[in-house]
Amino acid sequence: MITVIIAGGSGTRLWPLSTPKYPKHLLKLMGERTLLQMAYDRANKLGDKIYIVTEASHSDYVREQLPELPGSAFLIEPGRRGTAHCIILALDYISRFHNHDEPVAFIHSDHHVRDVEGFAKSFEKAAKISNEKSQIALIGIEPTSPATGFGYIRRDIDGDGIVDDVFIVESFKEKPDYDTAVKYLESGEYLWNCGYFVGSVNTFLNEMKRSSKELHNNFKTLSLIDNVGTPKYNEAYLSLDNQVIDIALIEKAKELMVVAASFDWMDVGSFQDLHKAVLKDGNNNYSGGGNIHMIEVANAYIRNEEPLKPIAVIGMDDVVIVNTPDGILISKKDVSHRTGEVAKKLQSNS
Repeated sequence: MITVIIAGGSGTRLWPLSTPKYPKHLLKLMGERTLLQMAYDRANKLGDKIYIVTEASHSDYVREQLPELPGSAFLIEPGRRGTAHCIILALDYISRFHNHDEPVAFIHSDHHVRDVEGFAKSFEKAAKISNEKSQIALIGIEPTSPATGFGYIRRDIDGDGIVDDVFIVESFKEKPDYDTAVKYLESGEYLWNCGYFVGSVNTFLNEMKRSSKELHNNFKTLSLIDNVGTPKYNEAYLSLDNQVIDIALIEKAKELMVVAASFDWMDVGSFQDLHKAVLKDGNNNYSGGGNIHMIEVANAYIRNEEPLKPIAVIGMDDVVIVNTPDGILISKKDVSHRTGEVAKKLQSNS
C-alpha cells in the first residue's frame, strides 16, 4: 500500500501556537514527536512507500522533520488549492512511478491516534475491499458523543455485509446541531467522517470520470506535463481553483464503501480537544513550557513558549492561556474553537 500524508493547514485553529508559516502538524503537542512525525509513524505501519503533500510556504520545515525520507517523497504544492487538488497532485505523481492498481491511502498529518495497530488493521481492510469492489473505501469513526463539529457518514447497517465492519455508504450529513447529533448517535447508523480514503489510481480516476469531470480534466492537464514541480507544472497547478475533496468528488461518488474504524481518533481542532489528549496533573491542569505558577486553578490548559517571562494564574477554571512570541491567547476552554476567527482577522490585517 502507498500512503499519502496530507500536511497542509492554515495555522489558525491553535493560534498562537500554530501560524500559517508553522501550522499545528509541525508542533510537539503531545510529547517528543510532532503531529506530522506521529502521522509518519502510523504510515510506516501501512507500508514503506510514503509521500507527503505539503505547501511551499512550510515545505522546508516538513523536510527537516522527516530526514529519513528521500527528496522525491515530498510533493510540493506551489500554492494551496484545497484537498481535492492536493490529492490530484499526489495521484498524478504516483501514476508516473507506481502500479495504477496498487491501493493508495490518504491520511492527515494533524490527527491524534494512539492505537496504531488498530489504525493499520482498518486501512488494510479498506484496501482489501477497495480492490475487490473497485470502489473508493472510506474509514469512519464510531461516534462516542453527539459531536456537532464533524460531518457524518450514514451507513447501510441492514445491508449485506461484505466483511465485518464494512458497509455501503448511504449518504453524507453536514455538521449537525446538537439534537440531530444525539439522534445520529442513538441510531447506530452513523460514523464520524474523518477524511480518510483508500483507492488505487485507477479507482480514483474511474470515479472522477463518473462523478467529477472537472477533477478528471484537471488530472489530465497535470499528467500531460512532462515533469512534476517544473515552472510549467506549477503554473498549471496554480490555475486550478480551490476545492474540497468531499464536495468535489466523495459526496458525488456513485458507489462507496466505509470501514468502521477499530481505533481511537481525534481531530485536534481546538485547545479543548488538545487538553483532552495531553497528560494532566491532579487538578486536571496541563502546563507546558515552564515558569508557570498556579493557585486554585483547575481544568486549565496553560502553555508558555517564552519561559523567561513568568505566567501567574489565580482562581481560574476551565481556561486556555497560551503565550508565544506571536501572541497571547486567553479563552474559556468551551469557546476556544473560536480562536480561528481571531487568527483569520489577524492574518487579513497583516
